[in-house]
Parts: sequence; structure tokens; C-alpha cells
Amino acid sequence: MDNDHVLEHNRKAWNRQVESANRWTTPVSSETIELARTGQFEIVLTPTKPVPADWFPSLPGTDTLCLASAGGQQAPILAAAGANVTVFDNSPRQLDQDRHVAERDGLDMRFVQGDMANLATFANESFDFIFHPCSNMFVPDIVPVWRECFRVLRSEGVLMAGFINPLRYLFEDERKENGSLRVAYRLPYSDREHLDEPHIQAAIAAAEPLEFGHTLHDQIGEQLRAGFHLTGLFEDKYGEEDADPISEYIDTFIATRAIKP
Repeated sequence: MDNDHVLEHNRKAWNRQVESANRWTTPVSSETIELARTGQFEIVLTPTKPVPADWFPSLPGTDTLCLASAGGQQAPILAAAGANVTVFDNSPRQLDQDRHVAERDGLDMRFVQGDMANLATFANESFDFIFHPCSNMFVPDIVPVWRECFRVLRSEGVLMAGFINPLRYLFEDERKENGSLRVAYRLPYSDREHLDEPHIQAAIAAAEPLEFGHTLHDQIGEQLRAGFHLTGLFEDKYGEEDADPISEYIDTFIATRAIKP
């Protein structure tokens, strides 16, 4: 399965996730949008912790790219807070969720379908702010993602990103939340390398996206190599309601804030 097939599979998988009402596909309410219009809002890069308020640039009039961030949640809130928002996502059905909120609440937003690792549709220095929540585990190679982010940001532009600590991918069938944390895989991890295993076949049959566990070198080091200056970092984990066994021991999500000099 090459990268194009991964992109196509994950597009179809996320379209199905919308149909099954995955929590990351459920649009925010009109009440949430009205509060955001007054500057009162919280959004996440990772499962539970809101992004600190002092991480955000001044939003009114800010050209903002919500990268692989469709689903009717973060992008409409940023638009309601005054940002000029472009939502870019691989899944047309996820983009439809943002379009629904925009039409319902009178928000001016732009919607573009595409691969997060290829932002060729945008000119150099098109944006002041990129918001990129946990989603780069759905692409095989994230180095182009950081390079493209650097290219399309203007000088002093802000990149906020959320991603998974790759240690989550060490364990066999951890997604079943069975508490058996037996190390089974090497890092970096790729579902593509284990397509013959029953739990991967079951995930594909259930229209689950294929995932890739990228190293911290690629997640953070390659941001720096692309030219970014790291200015903030925090860790997060699943909430108690998710009953995630790894989260009982360690935070397994990371959020970073970086600027383009």
C-alpha cells in the first residue's frame, strides 16, 4: 500500500467516522460560536487540555490555516473569534461539518480538500497562524508537513501542533484498552507494515484510519530543522472516561507552539 492508497483509505475512513458520529466529527453548538464572537473560547490540540490563551496571536483579521483540522470544532470557533480561516482536510465529509457550522451561524470560511503533506495550493507566506491538532499520525511521513507549514507561514507566524508520543505504538492491541501493556512493536511504527495482522485487518474492515507512530525527532526535531523556533510545549493524556491504560502511567500526547523567525 503506497502513500496514495493510504491517503485514499484514510479519506474514506474519516468520511465513515462522520457517519458514525466520532467525537472529533461533531460540530460545536451555536452557543459556543456566540461565546467565541465575544472572545470566550477554548479549543484543544490534544484530547483534553485547552490550548493556553497566551499561545494565540491576536485573532481578528489573522489569516489562519486549520491544517487537517476539519470536523466543525476548532475552525469555526477561530472564525467566530475574528480570524480569516481556511480549513484544509483530507476528508470531504469532515469539511462538510465545518461548512454546516459556517452556514448555520453566518461565518465566512474557506474550505479546501487535500493532503496535509502537500500545501502546493497555497502560495508562500499565505498565513499568519497554523492550527494543526492531532492528525499527523494519519500520514506516513511528517517531514514534508513541517516544511510546508514553514513555507506558507509569514515571518513571525505561529504554528501550533498536537501529536502523539510514539510510545503509544509500542504496545500490542492497546486500542482495545485491555490493560495488557506488552511491548510488541518497534518505533517508528506503521500500520502499513502489519497489514497481515488480524487487528489491522479488523480495523480496515471497520473503516478505521491507518496510523503511523512518528519519532519525537521527526515531531519536534524536524520542526526545528524546518526553521521554526519552539516557544511552548505541554503534555496531555486521555480523560478518565476513555479508560486508557497507558494514561494511568504517563501523558502520551504533546502540543507545541513554534514561530517562524
